[in-house]
Amino acid sequence: MTEPAWTRKDLLGIGELSVAEIELILNTAESFAEVAERPVKKVPTLRGKTVVNLFFEPSTRTRVSFEIAAQRLSADVVNFTSAGSSQVKGETLADTAKNIASMAPDFVVVRHAHAGVPAMLARQLECGVVNAGDGAHEHPTQALLDATTIRLHKGRIAGLTVAMVGDIMHSRVVRSNILLLTRLGARVRVAGPRTMVPRGIETLGVEVHHELEPALAGADVVMMLRLQLERQSRTLLPSLSEYSRLFGLDAERMRLAKPDAIVLHPGPMNRGVEITSEVADGSQSVILEQVGQGVAVRMAALYLLAGTREARS
Repeated sequence: MTEPAWTRKDLLGIGELSVAEIELILNTAESFAEVAERPVKKVPTLRGKTVVNLFFEPSTRTRVSFEIAAQRLSADVVNFTSAGSSQVKGETLADTAKNIASMAPDFVVVRHAHAGVPAMLARQLECGVVNAGDGAHEHPTQALLDATTIRLHKGRIAGLTVAMVGDIMHSRVVRSNILLLTRLGARVRVAGPRTMVPRGIETLGVEVHHELEPALAGADVVMMLRLQLERQSRTLLPSLSEYSRLFGLDAERMRLAKPDAIVLHPGPMNRGVEITSEVADGSQSVILEQVGQGVAVRMAALYLLAGTREARS
């Protein structure tokens, strides 16, 4: 069966994608994974193209992952960070967008603390725009790399039970993963303190738990989440030690999941708070594999957007 062609100019969120589009990205990423094993880790797909990484929030893994992905596709890469941005000097985001457009980039990868900024830029720029995380809204490529990692180990997503644990309210990773995993047929559980689980989240088709143990019971995949302390406007938990006691993942609690369950974490990890080193570095952890899959997923996103751009030219 022939896969559908990619027709979108931008990749802004999982919410707008069909199952066929999600699977196209995942399958394309799998085909790019072998590039990392080559002696020369490059393909000529984006030769002569320019990718601008526009990061208004601190990032290491995501920014470097997009940079490596673009370079492996033979693109030229320009990195802008918030510290070096003219917005620090008072320039509006709209003027920033106009200045970027005048440089004629082919793709802009944007990360911003406010939801909707990538979509706004996509409306103003003719080039392709990729959302690398906007506020607590979405982080589509993170969900896609998580799904790729799960498929690599489990061979499927449909029918799996996935437990996501932690700061559910402030995590854009959670929203994108819920949209993706439920759409592909997984059973999703979320667990966290009542102060960190938004009301009404069950309408997204997930089970809600305010204790860790029932969320872990019989799970195929356990995804631990970082406490988003920088996004919290008020204190939502008594202390980090109390949080760790109630919701930290250790080896004993991990035994509640299936024996072949895998552990994911989008990073950065707070060892000893969300997860112990024994679990993070243990045989069931695929956390470092997530990082590697992230490059392949971001290569796939740029590759598919490039095809759409060529068709429009």
